[in-house]
Amino acid sequence: MAKVKTQYVCNECGNVSTKWAGQCSACKEWNCMDEVKVQPTSGVAKTNRYANYSGDVAIQKLGKVSTEKQLRSTTHINELDRVLGGGLVPGSVILLGGDPGIGKSTLLLQVSAQIATSINPLYVTGEESLSQIAMRARRLSLNVDDLDCMAETSVESIIATTVSKQPDLVVIDSIQTLFSEQLTSIPGSVSQVKESAAQLVRMAKQSRITVILVGHVTKDGSIAGPRILEHMVDTVLYFESDGNSRYRVLRALKNRFGAVNEIGVFAMTETGVKEVENPSAIFLSEHQAEKPGSVVMVTREGTRPLLVEIQALVDQSPLGNPRRLSVGLEHNRLAMLLAVLHRMCQLAIHDHDVFLNAVGGMKITETAADLAIIIAIVSSFKNRYLPKDTIVFGEVGLTGEVRPVHNGEDRLKEAAHHGFKTAIVPKGNAGKWVKNLDIKIITVDQVSQVLDLV
Repeated sequence: MAKVKTQYVCNECGNVSTKWAGQCSACKEWNCMDEVKVQPTSGVAKTNRYANYSGDVAIQKLGKVSTEKQLRSTTHINELDRVLGGGLVPGSVILLGGDPGIGKSTLLLQVSAQIATSINPLYVTGEESLSQIAMRARRLSLNVDDLDCMAETSVESIIATTVSKQPDLVVIDSIQTLFSEQLTSIPGSVSQVKESAAQLVRMAKQSRITVILVGHVTKDGSIAGPRILEHMVDTVLYFESDGNSRYRVLRALKNRFGAVNEIGVFAMTETGVKEVENPSAIFLSEHQAEKPGSVVMVTREGTRPLLVEIQALVDQSPLGNPRRLSVGLEHNRLAMLLAVLHRMCQLAIHDHDVFLNAVGGMKITETAADLAIIIAIVSSFKNRYLPKDTIVFGEVGLTGEVRPVHNGEDRLKEAAHHGFKTAIVPKGNAGKWVKNLDIKIITVDQVSQVLDLV
C-alpha cells in the first residue's frame, strides 16, 4: 500500500506546503495552515490511468438539446424573486453571504416556512440547535408545523438523507460548518468547504434539487472560503447594510438565471425580514426642504431605477491638505470630477474640504451619478439650491462634455411617477418620447452650463 503523505493547506488562499509554518508563504496570513492527509496513487494506476474508462459517455448534438424554459418556484417574497430572476430554478445552487446578524438565517427560515405550502423544503442547520430554530419561528409567528428540519454537519449524511427524502429545496446553514469524512482537515478549511460544496452541487444537478448555501464573510466583507466556491454555484447573493439602518439590500453578484446586480430591498422588523416594494420612497423620505448641496438623481440597479439623494458639503479647509471624503460613491471619481470643475469651469475649490454622501446607505458605482455630483458640489460651494422637484442624471467626461446614459426613458418615467416636475439630463437622453411625460426637460451638453443652472 502506498504511504499516506501529509500536506499543509492554507485556509485563506489554498496554498499547499509540504511542512507546517506559522505564516503562509503566499498570502502572508498567520496561523492558517491546516494538515491534510493525501493518499497517493500507485505506480500502476499512474501508467494506466485511463484503463477503467470505456469512453462511452453520452454525446449529444447541441442543436438537439431541449431549451424549454425552466419552471421556477416562487419564494412568496417578490423582492427575493426579483433578485433570483423570477424564482427558484430546479437543480440550481445559490450562495447567500452577508455580515453576522444581518438576517440571512431569518430570511431563509421565512422562505422555507412560506414555500412549504407549494413544495417540500428541508432546512439543515449546522450552527444552531433545532430548539433555537423553533424559538425563532415562534418569535416570527411562522407556521412551521410541516417544515422538515435537521441538525447535521456531515455532508455525506446530508446528501444520503436528501436522496432518500427527495425534497424540492434544501437550505444549508452554513457551508462553513460542514465537513466531509473523506478529509481530515477541520470544518471551515479551504479543502473542506470546496469538497462539501462540490458534493452538494453534484447532488443538486443530478437530482434537480434546489440548494441554498449560507456563507460566512471575512473581515474585508468578501465571502469566506476559496474563490472557486463562487464559481461552482449558479447564483451568488449578498446581504448588505450600512449598519445603522434597519433596511437591508440583497444584491445579485452572479446569476446564471437572471440579471446581475439586481437588488431587492428589505426592512428588518420585529416579525422578521419584510420586503420594501417602493425603495425610492424610503431613500427620499427625508428629502423635504430645499437645501444647498442636495440633489436627487436616478440610478439603476439591475432592471430597477431608484431615486437617491446625493449630498455634498464644501467648506473652507483649515488644513494644508484639504480632505476629500465620499460615502457610497467612488473616491477616485470624485477627484476626477473636481479636476474637471477646476479646469473647465474655473471653479477653484482646491483649498476647500469636499464631503460627499449617498443618502440611505446606497452604493452607487455607475457613471450616471457624475452630473448629480457636480451640481451638488457647485450648489454647496455657491450656497444655491435646486428646487426639490428637480431630478438629475448624466455622465461627465474629462473634456467637460455631458454624455447620455442608458435607459434614460425608464429613469425619467420613475422620476415622473414620484412627482418630479423638472429633469436636468444630457441632450442625448431627451428623445421624442419625453413629450408624453408630465415633466420639464432641461438638456445640457457641457459641464460649464451647470453653473448657470445653479
